[in-house]
Amino acid sequence: MPLLFAELFFFLLVILVAAEIFTNALEHLGEKLHISEGVTGSLFAAVGTALPETLVPILAIIGGTADQAVNHEIGVGAILGAPLMLGTLTCCMMAIAALRQRGLHGHIRPEPTGLKRDLSFFLAGYAIATLAMFVPHQYDSLHLRGMLSFVLVLLYFVYMLVTLKASSALVEAGHGTEAENTMYLARLRLPVNLFTIVLQLGLGLTLLVWGAEGFIDGVAGASSFLHISPLLLSLLIIPIATELPEKINSILWIRRDKDTLAFGNITGAMVFQGTLLPAIGIALTPWVPRPEVFLGLVITLVAACWLRHLARHPGGIRIRHLMLNGVLYASYLVLAITLS
Repeated sequence: MPLLFAELFFFLLVILVAAEIFTNALEHLGEKLHISEGVTGSLFAAVGTALPETLVPILAIIGGTADQAVNHEIGVGAILGAPLMLGTLTCCMMAIAALRQRGLHGHIRPEPTGLKRDLSFFLAGYAIATLAMFVPHQYDSLHLRGMLSFVLVLLYFVYMLVTLKASSALVEAGHGTEAENTMYLARLRLPVNLFTIVLQLGLGLTLLVWGAEGFIDGVAGASSFLHISPLLLSLLIIPIATELPEKINSILWIRRDKDTLAFGNITGAMVFQGTLLPAIGIALTPWVPRPEVFLGLVITLVAACWLRHLARHPGGIRIRHLMLNGVLYASYLVLAITLS
């Protein structure tokens, strides 16, 4: 058991280092391309760091084990667990990271239009994914399920177009991405150009995926030791491991007062994982409203609605208000264990 925890600690350090390398390169990429912090956080950072948790459900559904039912449980749990984690625990952790500098009554001030856009698209996509659970998984209903999957994919495509279209106006308004620190590869006397930026991004992303995969293996070993069911594992434990890149990136940015990047990294990942991944789940799994699954959906939607409400405040989001998101996650944890 001590060796298992040493492995977890090692891969956590890998993720921390990788996140620093990745965010450093992303800031330089956004500055080089003259794009807004919203695009850098909501699209580039969110999609890039979402790769580990995206691969887990896809590989599980395709054939993680010989037991197809277990594969579906792991896949569905990982798909739905990621937005739950982002909308509740990750937001709370980001607020805690800012607590020392800004105080309990302080504010986090992301660019409001991008935040509202992210949360509105997420709520629309996740509502569709929730309704799809009540469509029977029978031959005469497969066309409707296929149509819902297509709508979710189309929704994310529209979201990308809208986010990119808003970028130029936001840059002119002073919300362009600015890199404050020297790029790490430049310290090796390499020039700062698109090639070296992409090279550092690739290095950081490779380390992120490797660190996340190693951490997942360690968590899986711990869950086996603790005799946790596959569904509960995928709903609770796997997202904790796979969401680490988003958590670390957002904490790094919030401590540097880059609130738009920090929040966009979370909400952009929520849109990605609330549209494209459920589309896969609806098409390839039974996608039925089991009690712990449906509870997770409801709490995720409540958390997203709460964030969308907070985004309306012109002065920013109070740190103490984000603590409620942590309470929502703790409530789900207790109820899910009770139901399992």
